[in-house]
Amino acid sequence: MTPGEVAKLFRVDPRTVTRWAKAGKLTSIRTIGGMRRFSRREVMQLINASRTDRVT
Repeated sequence: MTPGEVAKLFRVDPRTVTRWAKAGKLTSIRTIGGMRRFSRREVMQLINASRTDRVT
């Protein structure tokens, strides 16, 4: 997933997603062109975890 796609799911700015990656909160890989890509599975797990935190 691109930073923009992840940002839409979390309702944040794409630069926030990049900061999360730099801080180690979200794993990313770099394409040959240097762009960040995120694992859909990890993003969805993080979303589910954040939803669970809100409920409890």
